[in-house]
Amino acid sequence: MMTISTLDAFKEMEGQDLPVTDWMEVTQEMVNHFAEATGDFQWIHVDVERAKKESPFGGPIAHGFFSVSLASKFIMETVSVESAKMGVNYGLDKVRFPHPVPVGSRVRMHTKVAQIDAQGPNGVKVFWDCTLEIDGVEKPACVARFISLMFE
Repeated sequence: MMTISTLDAFKEMEGQDLPVTDWMEVTQEMVNHFAEATGDFQWIHVDVERAKKESPFGGPIAHGFFSVSLASKFIMETVSVESAKMGVNYGLDKVRFPHPVPVGSRVRMHTKVAQIDAQGPNGVKVFWDCTLEIDGVEKPACVARFISLMFE
């Protein structure tokens, strides 16, 4: 975890790569909870036996939106700005899911602080280039520009 004292100091991170996160296993329980939270119960995600028999992926896969939702978690595990009182998700640009995430696989995130813009007198808008990697798979699971706001 990188700890940065202020937003002004954080602005110096523009254009820099953050440390790669630790690996995280994607479990069926996580996928099921995501399905419950979003109401997306498509069989390819939650019906393990059917997915093993009928899916072209050989088993259940995580929701694409599950993959992109990990950006917040992984960014918070990678960098902390001590003076920031709050942060909020602002949006996403250019989201793609080049490869499905099989349940049981491990993922980690590569993140670059692509751009930092002023957001009022006490805040910044941060554009994070995020790539979710699957252990042992050449193509990434998710590539997205994640946008957040941070305020002091």
